[in-house]
Amino acid sequence: MSTFQTTKEVEASAKTRMEKVLADFQHDMTTIRTGRASVNMLEPVQIEAYGSMMPINHVATLHVPEPAMITVQPFDVSQIGAIDKAIRNSGLGLNPSNDGKIIRIPIPPLNEERRKELAKKLHGIAEDHRVAMRNVRRDSNEAVKKLLKDKLISEDDDRRAHDEIQKLTDGNMAKLDTLSKAKEKDILEVK
Repeated sequence: MSTFQTTKEVEASAKTRMEKVLADFQHDMTTIRTGRASVNMLEPVQIEAYGSMMPINHVATLHVPEPAMITVQPFDVSQIGAIDKAIRNSGLGLNPSNDGKIIRIPIPPLNEERRKELAKKLHGIAEDHRVAMRNVRRDSNEAVKKLLKDKLISEDDDRRAHDEIQKLTDGNMAKLDTLSKAKEKDILEVK
């Protein structure tokens, strides 16, 4: 952590870091599937192509032609077998079919057990990000205490900065909870 000269610098740093945590949470949520098809569902899939592991979107074009279907069109048709195998072995519970040119992945409706499993996974991801937020708050509070110890700020500034950091944390935690609840509702909703 860099050395700060003012409480404003500490607060700005905390705000930036907390926004990054929120953005990362939103990104991680897109990989959890709901009943609808989304190209983001395939993000964790890695294909062995040309001697190295590559993300699926580096070897193929992904489309969602209808709400319950994803199509994968390889840039190089010779890679279709490797792509098909990687999707089957990804642990996403998907069963692709290919016609030699394009892979079609029907998205089966989620059963109750799978919905609860995904909701549990979402809670784990949300908790990890809450911990990250708290770590940012802790780091920021320690930086403010150091400013006070080094006599760069007054005790009033110290109290005000701690209050600001707490408000920032509370606001971002509320946003994280709102996003989490909306995604959970989406997962548990039977279509």
